[in-house]
Amino acid sequence: MEQKATILYVEDDEVLSFVTQDNLAMHGYEVVHAGDGESALKLFSEVKADLCILDVMLPAMDGYTLAEEIRKRNQSIPILFLTAKSLKEDKIHGLKIGADDYITKPFSIEELILKIQVFLRRKDLTGEVKQSDYVIGKYTLESKNLKLKHDSGSERSLTQKECDLLLCFIKSGGNILKRQEILEKVWGENDYFMGRSMDVFISRLRKYLKDDASLKIENVHGVGFRFFTG
Repeated sequence: MEQKATILYVEDDEVLSFVTQDNLAMHGYEVVHAGDGESALKLFSEVKADLCILDVMLPAMDGYTLAEEIRKRNQSIPILFLTAKSLKEDKIHGLKIGADDYITKPFSIEELILKIQVFLRRKDLTGEVKQSDYVIGKYTLESKNLKLKHDSGSERSLTQKECDLLLCFIKSGGNILKRQEILEKVWGENDYFMGRSMDVFISRLRKYLKDDASLKIENVHGVGFRFFTG
């Protein structure tokens, strides 16, 4: 039997939270709900969630702060923001502090469910056996554990999306990856905002791989990117 995923859902709007919880339950998810940031952080420490859905404008602790606190405790759990904030700067800020994706209110339940399915599929909840370790230069990517380890013994925990993006480059075999190809594979869609999101994540990967000069993510102007491994 497929494992039932647990979602931590944080929203202070009672009507919206009721409707969203009901729809998530109908799609087979176990939903743990909190109406403010402080309660949500306490719940996060008590339950084993597979994914977090966070509103930004929350009482007691805002969603950005909550996401930062969650990231201190778990580097890999997918975090999805639901918010009325539509400015690109707000979205980029959310991604920089550790969110994996962003949906602006009002949103469709169908879009939310689709994004949840994509994230949980990548977490491999079904237990399917896949290659999980990849050696690139002085690093080893343990994709199953979302760990990037250096030969020196240091290691870094990755988010699911960071891992997915790095895997996309590793599996490219040194070939050019078009921007739209990466967006469709990792983000599930190709639009302006997702393109900005991808640029943020690529900047992170470059920083993570900086201790091996043989590894390089090169911009191919007007086309996409190429990953060099030496």
